[in-house]
Amino acid sequence: MLKYLEPSIAAVTQTVRLSKISRRGFLGSTGAFALAAYAVPARAFDTYATGATGMPHGVVEDPLIFVSIDADGTVTLVAHRSEMGTGSRTSLPMVMADEMEADWSRVKIIQAPGDEPKYGNQDTDGSRSMRHHIQAARKIGGSVRTMMARAAAAEWGVEPSVVTVEMHEVKGPSGQTLGFGELAEAAMAQPVPAHEEITYKSEDQFRYIGKGEVQITDLHDITTGAAVYGGDVRLDGMKFAVVARPPVVGGKALSYDATETLAVPGVESVHELPQGGLALKFAPLGGIAVVASNTWAAIKGRDALKIEWEAGPHGGYNSEAYMAEMVATSEQPGTPARDQGDIEDALANAARTFTRTYTQAHMAHIPMEPPAAIAHHTAEGLEIWAPVQSPYTTRTDTAAALGLDPEKVTVHVTLLGGGFGRKSKADFVTEAALLSRDVGAPVRVQWTREDDVHHSFYHTTSAERIEVALDENDKVTGWLHRSVAPSILSTFAPDEGNVLPIEQCMGMTDVPFDIASIRCESGKALAHTRIGWFRSVSNIPHAWAIGSFVGELADELGKDQLTMWLELIGAPRTLDPATSGLPESFWNYGEPMAEFPIETGRLIDVLTRAAEGIGYGKELPAGEGIGLSVHRSFVSYVACAAHVKVVDGRITVPEMHMAIDCGFAANPERIESQLQGAAVMGMTTALHSGITFEDGAVVQSNFYDYDVVRSDNFPRKVVTHIVPHPFSDHATGVGEPGVPPVAPAIANALFAATGERRRAIPMGVEV
Repeated sequence: MLKYLEPSIAAVTQTVRLSKISRRGFLGSTGAFALAAYAVPARAFDTYATGATGMPHGVVEDPLIFVSIDADGTVTLVAHRSEMGTGSRTSLPMVMADEMEADWSRVKIIQAPGDEPKYGNQDTDGSRSMRHHIQAARKIGGSVRTMMARAAAAEWGVEPSVVTVEMHEVKGPSGQTLGFGELAEAAMAQPVPAHEEITYKSEDQFRYIGKGEVQITDLHDITTGAAVYGGDVRLDGMKFAVVARPPVVGGKALSYDATETLAVPGVESVHELPQGGLALKFAPLGGIAVVASNTWAAIKGRDALKIEWEAGPHGGYNSEAYMAEMVATSEQPGTPARDQGDIEDALANAARTFTRTYTQAHMAHIPMEPPAAIAHHTAEGLEIWAPVQSPYTTRTDTAAALGLDPEKVTVHVTLLGGGFGRKSKADFVTEAALLSRDVGAPVRVQWTREDDVHHSFYHTTSAERIEVALDENDKVTGWLHRSVAPSILSTFAPDEGNVLPIEQCMGMTDVPFDIASIRCESGKALAHTRIGWFRSVSNIPHAWAIGSFVGELADELGKDQLTMWLELIGAPRTLDPATSGLPESFWNYGEPMAEFPIETGRLIDVLTRAAEGIGYGKELPAGEGIGLSVHRSFVSYVACAAHVKVVDGRITVPEMHMAIDCGFAANPERIESQLQGAAVMGMTTALHSGITFEDGAVVQSNFYDYDVVRSDNFPRKVVTHIVPHPFSDHATGVGEPGVPPVAPAIANALFAATGERRRAIPMGVEV
């Protein structure tokens, strides 16, 4: 028996229609109706029309969202994206509720299971949930509202045009009213209206959209401890497991002795998992699993294991030596990713050149909730409960690992206690599934914090070298950026050391500077650990290098930071891919350049808003300084102005201003929350985050040596500036774009405060 977890949907419809579904078969709602909106999924990384204009807006990636209304008027909305603090379970349902004129206090939200054939792409990543689905959500809500109006009109014998729907009620021309619950059955008989038949709300009629008044729907449960995360699920007869994984990726256990382990009270069995490694997608690393009647017994049993490990091909991986190799590679010509003008001529004929190199260590996601998953394998199939960002990938990966038909695998998605990209990889779920099959009972695999730090899919490490050509007037005439970093591609295919174009396009090849000659190159770097998506991905090292370099160049030329940024960006304009040297394969976060162009005026706007907000240029006491940085990512524009104050030899950040242009701000409350979180995570990235390897194994273990920003040192005041846009402008990304400009802004502020320039992150907290 499952406890503490709300039931998932048992049956759904797949076409755009209303259908009568029984209480037992759907949401436990007598006399309910359900609506599903369907569109053909887009291929990964394809461009497709999306956003706020022109409904219906072509092909979208995520097709299905459901609505039901109970006889008592309760509106139930199905969230098909995972919730990890971003507000996905709130914002899209909020849009539906607004367009259908539902009373938010009477709305219930449930989580969809992992089922892309029914729900479309369910990957909560890429800062794309709102920008891809705001129109679909409006169409669903508008369809429901139209059907309710038609049902009421038929009841009263009037034309639908004289009927209005407002705040959970339908009103007739003579003042008569019917509630949503009263009309549920009659609405089932109504055909789903075509797009052209729906009269959508105008922006001034929005009740929730763009208002910032709707709190995250799980807020009460999160703050009171009632929220259900992966580790909160309990099944009758459930066993508990931890795994001793190879210290080095691709390693294996040559032998092990479990005699002392099996003597630990509560330990029931020991199992060997299949060996893993690189180029195996999200497969587990392998190792020795200990299954027990409780987690503590499993951990103590694992501690008692005697294992002889073989390191394998990556046993010689050492961070210091590897970084030196990457820096050396960055000093040699690489493979061009953007080539505008003539960089060789610019450098050869420069009055002088200026060069700097910036580095970044690997980073671990360290979400507050370490990975945990529950699996129950039976003769009928496999049932999973887990905090995952990619429910359907979880379903197909575990099915493949166990040789099952994916139709026999069910994935229930719990709340995520943080994700940041780590929980899009379901290796920990596959571990639970394999063990449940072997044990013949439900099994929960629990990762400790040490497991999480030692065995993650890490953010890539990098070396970034930037060289500029200056004329006799100190005007920049040439820009050469060489990036060297192991690629995410190594997780999926045999590694040749080359990065993917999408990694190059994250803040490097799309540098928006008004410089005659620009070349961006990538050097080869072979991966020796698992590389995975991390919040903002390759934008972090690229923004770190570019933002820091602009600060250094300003000092070199005797200019202030803001002047230097504005001079490099140039006049407001739209970057023309045809004349900017961008490759034909330029990746714009999956969006068409015609609808989501690179607009330098928007960069200038957020930069000046952040600078003005923090009072850039004001006199500060000794040991204090302000730093600026700005970056475009996920088709949004974010600037950071950071105030650094050195206190007792320690870097503190008493104030930070974040300015974002994300098009139409559908849910300002979540936007502000995301930027506050980005400020804290960006500060952690700048000062603390750094995974290093010795002899192939991770050195760090827990928060004592892989530190984060803590309550005694975090941005005390974070002010968010949201650039206003009408609904007719696209909603763009929010979850990830706030992180990249924070680290360079802090580095520039530190230099302004102390004259000390740091070119490696983490830069450390001590001065």
